[in-house]
Amino acid sequence: MPSSVRNSLLWIFEAFERDSTYIAKRMFGCDAAYIDGLLCLVAADRDEPWNGLLVCTSQEHHAALIDEMPALQPHPVLGKWLYVPQDDPAFEAIAERMAALVLARDRRVGVEPKPRERSRKSALPRT
Repeated sequence: MPSSVRNSLLWIFEAFERDSTYIAKRMFGCDAAYIDGLLCLVAADRDEPWNGLLVCTSQEHHAALIDEMPALQPHPVLGKWLYVPQDDPAFEAIAERMAALVLARDRRVGVEPKPRERSRKSALPRT
């Protein structure tokens, strides 16, 4: 059943609203931001470890982003992405910086979304 509670972290995505390529989607019961068709950020307003900002990036960019923003760490479940929990003192500054990087088309942020696999019905006729 979909949640009727509004995600309190959607303010992070307000910076994207003027970008014609911005698409918002629900993901894992959270909210995801796509720019230029790339999955960039996920705002998670649930229980840990889904309570903060997930930065969709490849592992080759982890070190550079962590050097710039040390509060970012690999997500405890989705280790391929970086994460800052909402209760981190640097959360708001990192959220604003990440939104700016997304809008600047920083190559370190954004991943190609995997196409959804359609459910396949068996090609064999029922007997």
